[in-house]
Amino acid sequence: VHRKFNRMKKFMEKLENCNYAVDLGRKQKYSLVGIAGQDLCDGNSTLTLALVWQLMRSYTLSVLSTLTQSTNKQVEQEIIVWVNQKLEEAGKTTRINSFQDSSISSAIPVIDLIDAIKPGVINYELLQDGGGNYDEDLANAKYALSMARRIGARVYALPEDIVEVKPKMVMTVFACLMSKDWVPNVDSRKSSTASNNGVTVSQKTSTTNLAHQSSNVSNSIAATIERITANSNSST
Repeated sequence: VHRKFNRMKKFMEKLENCNYAVDLGRKQKYSLVGIAGQDLCDGNSTLTLALVWQLMRSYTLSVLSTLTQSTNKQVEQEIIVWVNQKLEEAGKTTRINSFQDSSISSAIPVIDLIDAIKPGVINYELLQDGGGNYDEDLANAKYALSMARRIGARVYALPEDIVEVKPKMVMTVFACLMSKDWVPNVDSRKSSTASNNGVTVSQKTSTTNLAHQSSNVSNSIAATIERITANSNSST
């Protein structure tokens, strides 16, 4: 990896870094068909986002699997279980069966979940009736993502992803909200089980530090996505 670039060779050195990044992505079995280091080097925003999205998804699942002590294969189902439990505890009537649940298109499950995480933050008077109307559902989805970011969840999906119920992107929304809910409560969750499981103070401290470090990394990746998206929009 080239950290400092030679003035005469910087183009090739940057390209080598980009090629290496793509190679690492392929080793992680990311879907990178038609994506080469040259695309990253040239600043192709669409193909760069394709790689960055997969990095963020992998990272989000990794953080959640660490916090819940589960494997990545179990995490997606655990997210659904957590969502429904959180909604039920808050007295909400909405539920989801999967990340392809048609009820998600109205964004109401996401909105209710945000209100369950931080009660009172949602102004339900601002919501549209929806009922299958694309524009009204889209307005709800925009409000949902705006409020998710306001409470500190660094979601990177688009409103259209929710309305069109794109399962992979919908999963990331719920995963980021779950991560947001878990990280501030790691201390209480761990301390409540420490005496039963024989967890030492140093282990609890390590877990808490991991949660805060993970949150910082998430912010950094999300900020990168936002910059790439902004540059793409300005260029068009």
